[in-house]
Amino acid sequence: MRTVVVDGGITFSGYDQVLGSNLFRKIIGEFLEELQERSDPLLKAVEVFRKKDGYDLDSLVNAITLLTVRHLSELEGPVWNFLRSNASIFVDFVESLYNFWRSKHRFMVRIRPFHRDPRRRVSEEYALMENGERFETILREMYRSVLRNTKVERLKVLRQLPSGVQAMFLAMNGDERTYGAPLVWSVILKPPVIFYTRSNKRRGVFPVKEGEVSLDASDGWLAFPIHVGKYRFLVLVEQDRLCHGAGLSNLFELAEPDGEFEAVVVFGYPASKLEEDERNGVVFQGERYVGVVSDLPHTDYFGYMKKMILTVHNLMVIDEGRLPVHGALAKIDVGGKEFAVMFVGDSGAGKSETLEALRRMGARVETIVDDMASLDITEEGVVSYGTEVGAFVRLDDLPPGYAYSTMDRSIFMNPDQTNARVIVPFGNYEKIVTPTRIDLFLYANNYEPSDEKIRVFKNVDEALEVFSAGKRMAKGTTSEVGITSTYFANPFGAVQRREKHKEIARRFLEEMFRKGVVVGEIRTMLGIPGYERRGPDEAAKALMDFLRTL
Repeated sequence: MRTVVVDGGITFSGYDQVLGSNLFRKIIGEFLEELQERSDPLLKAVEVFRKKDGYDLDSLVNAITLLTVRHLSELEGPVWNFLRSNASIFVDFVESLYNFWRSKHRFMVRIRPFHRDPRRRVSEEYALMENGERFETILREMYRSVLRNTKVERLKVLRQLPSGVQAMFLAMNGDERTYGAPLVWSVILKPPVIFYTRSNKRRGVFPVKEGEVSLDASDGWLAFPIHVGKYRFLVLVEQDRLCHGAGLSNLFELAEPDGEFEAVVVFGYPASKLEEDERNGVVFQGERYVGVVSDLPHTDYFGYMKKMILTVHNLMVIDEGRLPVHGALAKIDVGGKEFAVMFVGDSGAGKSETLEALRRMGARVETIVDDMASLDITEEGVVSYGTEVGAFVRLDDLPPGYAYSTMDRSIFMNPDQTNARVIVPFGNYEKIVTPTRIDLFLYANNYEPSDEKIRVFKNVDEALEVFSAGKRMAKGTTSEVGITSTYFANPFGAVQRREKHKEIARRFLEEMFRKGVVVGEIRTMLGIPGYERRGPDEAAKALMDFLRTL
């Protein structure tokens, strides 16, 4: 059991509500099983509770309960004599049990109706927050009481370790729209939020097939309503993967819970119900698009959640004759002149790194799009619309201090591993869905060394050759290695609808050349060994110099 969901409908006020709960017994039972699997010496601390077929959990829980109010030295009997003789190792057992609890992904869910009156909504949110704080205080004080009543010496250092839940959800009862799953209408995070998942890479392309999804999500699921660009999505998340549901709240704008949804994404669908080629992820096309990610261990990565959502978004964009772009868009102010620059490239191409380098050099940079945009043609020119209000940032190639500067608002995923990620909010929904006219449209080339950092294309065919090839040096963000090629650097919809996308891409690039948009490439060299920092720095400086000439 990796994920723990606490019933937020219970008003927590005392130790007995925790110690007497089935959840507490389940945690202790699981902890003992783990100790037995590795023959841990800590088991000596509870040898007195051992039975022929396991451990007497009732007696162990009763002993812990009594130690919250009385000191070990005051208690008489065989059990207490044993614990006094093994007090030191029993303290270690309690410490390890506490850490075992804290290693879980911990959530609180309260089912309450959604109110149109903002004052009633705020009241519900504060009530849940206060209950979460009480729950944390009870757990922490319960742990300290047991230590104080077991140790001979006093506790000299008290650490206010995060002991309660990491995220809280207010949700209304589900209905047919949500496949029966409770629908989240408010999220409360307790930063810094750190989750560890079974995978930290994404692989493959999601196929598109005709079909529908049959799912009863009334037990063990939560539904999240979100805005993805201008569309309303419903994202269903299986309970064991709620860490990814929490991540949604930092990356996308939560939508109001009423009304219909234009697309659905299911995260954690039983792999046994899918064909072999669907188990990495598949998009079913019926009355609406339904993206499905299986419950296999290798898909337990937020990249699968995000990219499935964006794949469905891009398919809808292509159906409308608009151009989805895998890239970043930022307004860059150089010497009082502002330019909207779009960087196009797959994961690890150096888009975020170049923008961060620009900031360090003193340029004012306002990120409008972090990863995916849809382009449209208006009287003003080619304009961009964003999809996300946050960023799923790869930390490996950014300055070491970046993670700490965002810690108080962020959700960290696998921070101790290669391809460590942080989900951090950076903008507001109104801004990203407001059309932004593009001034520069640059392919992010991370694999080609050159002194010429900015190359401007002469015509549409030259531009299409580079953009369509979609080359990059893989940086460990996916299962790919070496120089790879993905059509238009966009395996999220463009590959699946390649022929239609080709027509749209040519039309949009022709419009850019007509309207004077600078179309070219920027060589970030991020994928070249030794240039992980230097490459984006040099590219950023060259871009600043180039913008000053415009």
